[in-house]
Amino acid sequence: MKIHEYQAKEIFAKFGMPVPKGEVVMAPEEARNVAIRYGKPVMVKAQVHVGGRGKAGGIKFCKDPDEAFLNAQEVLGMDIKGLTVKKILVTEAVDIKSEAYVGIITDRLTKKNVFMVSPAGGIDIEQVARETPDKIMKCGVDPIYGLRPFEALKLARFIYPDIKIARQAVDIIMKLYNVFLGVDASLAEINPLVLDGNGMLVALDAKINLDDNGLFRHPELEKMRDLDAEEPAEIEAKKADLSFVKLNGNIGCIVNGAGLAMATMDLVKYFGGEPANFLDIGGSSNPEKVTAAMRIILNDPNVGVILFNIFGGITRCDDVANGIVQAVEKLNPRVPIVVRLTGTNEDKAKEILDKYNFPSTNSMEEVVKMAIKEVA
Repeated sequence: MKIHEYQAKEIFAKFGMPVPKGEVVMAPEEARNVAIRYGKPVMVKAQVHVGGRGKAGGIKFCKDPDEAFLNAQEVLGMDIKGLTVKKILVTEAVDIKSEAYVGIITDRLTKKNVFMVSPAGGIDIEQVARETPDKIMKCGVDPIYGLRPFEALKLARFIYPDIKIARQAVDIIMKLYNVFLGVDASLAEINPLVLDGNGMLVALDAKINLDDNGLFRHPELEKMRDLDAEEPAEIEAKKADLSFVKLNGNIGCIVNGAGLAMATMDLVKYFGGEPANFLDIGGSSNPEKVTAAMRIILNDPNVGVILFNIFGGITRCDDVANGIVQAVEKLNPRVPIVVRLTGTNEDKAKEILDKYNFPSTNSMEEVVKMAIKEVA
């Protein structure tokens, strides 16, 4: 789950990290009032779940309250990479002497949380990795011992040779690690971490991605979810306890098990098709889940066929077949359906499908080819 910059900064502040003072507003007059209260230049920053806000004109310097009003008026309602700006962060402007990058992410390859730092902040870290990889230092964190102070110091000295500034950076790096663990994040970064005119480090921007699997431990963070910024289909899938990711193809996939779902999508691509989604109904054979899955997929106008690929272990194939029949009767789908059901009670499932004339097979390759043929 993504959260906005202002929400990430609130979390940073709770963990004792230095962030500039700021307030979220939804109207130009409110932006003016914040600037009046602060009595100094401010920044107006679009709050959307996408990068490149500055390049798109969504971050503006305001020397006085009137300029804050005008810039807020311009930024609110702006479209940035398909997302409409509905709220802005008005924050104190900072005198920037240097910019650095500090971030931590879960690296599934090394099975560790990995810190990355760079003296080249304020730009995409991916760009730095491509163009000047020597400007990045990485440190894998031992999952038992955690981040140790000497490791934090090594990272800090890479971006700040001055020991006085490096000591500030050590404190921030250690606190960022505490944030990462404390909120069950999959990513936490400061870009840029700036050195201001007073020689103090400030987290000028903040980004946190939360692991959905850990949200049950943090109901207060779940409330930070911005439903306006998420795909309506993904919101509906979450309510139905389905794992769903929308893609750009025309073959809707309903599969049980994440591994089989990925393999199904790979096979669709292999034979020249394009999957419209990732959708895992899990181990349940509840007909309501099947109906919910079909409803979500049918809401995508690009979908030209629905492909069921079910391997029955815990899941009973006949229950899924009954679920398909019930879903078709409720939803009256506009597109054809092809089915592969194999495993527990597959014979009973085939009888049900044959009775209602659903094209079916027990071959994974065959059902994928059938789906591709339907949209050819």
